[in-house]
Amino acid sequence: MNAPVIPIHVLADPAGPPGPRPQRTRRERPVTAQALAAVRGAIGASPLRRDLLIELLHALNDRFGQLQTDHLAALAELLRLSQAEVYEVASFYHHFDVVRENANGGFDAPPRLTVRVCDGLSCEMAGARDLLQRLPALLDADVRVIAAPCIGRCEQAPAVAVHQHPVARATVESVVHAVQAGLTTHATQETPPAIGLDAYQAAGGYQTLAACLSGQRDVESVIQSLEHSGLRGLGGAGFPAGRKWRIVRDQPAPRLMAVNIDEGEPGTFKDRHYLERDPHRFLEGMLLAAWAVGIDAIYIYLRDEYHGCRALLERELALLKASAVMAGMPNIATIELRRGAGAYICGEESAMIESIEGKRGMPRLRPPYVAQVGLFGRPTLAHNFETLFWVRDILEKGGDWFAGHGRHGRKGLRSFSVSGRVNKPGVHLAPAGITLRELVHEYCGGLPPGHELYAYLPGGASGGILPASLADVPLDFDTLQAHGSFIGSAAIVVLSQHDRATDAARNLMAFFEHESCGQCTPCRSGTAKVRELIAGDRWDAALLAELSQVMRDASICGLGQAAPNPVDSVIKYFPQELA
Repeated sequence: MNAPVIPIHVLADPAGPPGPRPQRTRRERPVTAQALAAVRGAIGASPLRRDLLIELLHALNDRFGQLQTDHLAALAELLRLSQAEVYEVASFYHHFDVVRENANGGFDAPPRLTVRVCDGLSCEMAGARDLLQRLPALLDADVRVIAAPCIGRCEQAPAVAVHQHPVARATVESVVHAVQAGLTTHATQETPPAIGLDAYQAAGGYQTLAACLSGQRDVESVIQSLEHSGLRGLGGAGFPAGRKWRIVRDQPAPRLMAVNIDEGEPGTFKDRHYLERDPHRFLEGMLLAAWAVGIDAIYIYLRDEYHGCRALLERELALLKASAVMAGMPNIATIELRRGAGAYICGEESAMIESIEGKRGMPRLRPPYVAQVGLFGRPTLAHNFETLFWVRDILEKGGDWFAGHGRHGRKGLRSFSVSGRVNKPGVHLAPAGITLRELVHEYCGGLPPGHELYAYLPGGASGGILPASLADVPLDFDTLQAHGSFIGSAAIVVLSQHDRATDAARNLMAFFEHESCGQCTPCRSGTAKVRELIAGDRWDAALLAELSQVMRDASICGLGQAAPNPVDSVIKYFPQELA
């Protein structure tokens, strides 16, 4: 609960002060003095703002290990919201445990610990199912073992989180040891050993920002450098960064910024990789963008699974705000770090904005676009973490430096998150346009003994599945669409002859069904129906094709539109598995 209050004069009080509480309906539960006292004790001096609802729910969930319905009613009373409004937000996010009274009128005690076993594709290939089957019998009854969607540690597969502590390349023994080591529900992960503010400045950090603030560089030359570099949005959409800056800069003030570090795409972990090592390179890029566009307030949205990164960012942001760096940027009233709550859909920019505003993370209809009407109704510059990470280097070394990298006619650098059947999984910085075959052999140490390339995912769960025969196609924006695929956030998962594309498709469709926000019928019902139709070994290709087209045409956002990609890929490229 370290989010500072936004001065009202900056945003014209978008969230609004707590007004009169709506009249309680007959169906709303009475609020007890005991529940009010418990909630006040948990949230402390945190501001009672509507947009901080999710932060306040985290405070309750962290304190009590669950969200009791009487506490939700008390929180609604304090925020002067309806109980239904609070409940719908609390029940939307996977990491909130909403509980009702038991038969005795009380609340059952929460588990002492929750062990989350990632069942994403890379972790399933590495043995996650075995962990899920064996762990419950080996742990105490008050330890809960559950399957969890991708937790952003695919290079450490199988990955497990014992409460907030990640266990890399988990075995039954290592997880049991972590539980028995005395971890409590209030334990926090150690902060990653990143480059701190002093070391970053000693190596020349924030000098580019200082040059901009002093007038040595003007806004137009900065944006031109970005445009010349060819830098595109590296969260998956690939929109040209320089063009986005111009669009938002041309909108009326106040303008806001939302930074997306909610990388929930299975197979993706590049943002965490860089954040754990060099956070200020990202922060300087963020401030350079804020200066060039004329931003008044910044919101950083970090996925909840990255507990160590959150502690790191809280520390480094506090140091940055207290340093002379921020003294030259009086227009930025605040920088807020917001905590996600376990919802893949919040990686979509408008769903992220809804979540920052303290709502369910449901995508908005377009137009208007977030560059025009975004956070709190204001023009908003929405960027992925890695896009901002490269801004400083591009401005220091020039657009030609970034554009000068590339293969097979492509330009730029790409951070590939590689997992699956390779000897060296991890984040590999390589030229844009490198082929999968080149990437695996030059950067990933090839495949393990006894494994041969069979298939690969070029863009995470939603990017489709391609066969080994297409391993020489350049990996970049706009190069894979002809094959029914796309690079997205450059999340590569490698499959060998010991794997089946049909099994991968089933895993991915189960993920999409679990993560659909439920707002639109084509996605909500379509993902469930597709998963049902592919459960067996014989698929109705004609029916699946019809359903796929409906989902692509009628879903509100990219989740439903891209969810059919794995299934379509199997039908197109792996018919031998369906014979």
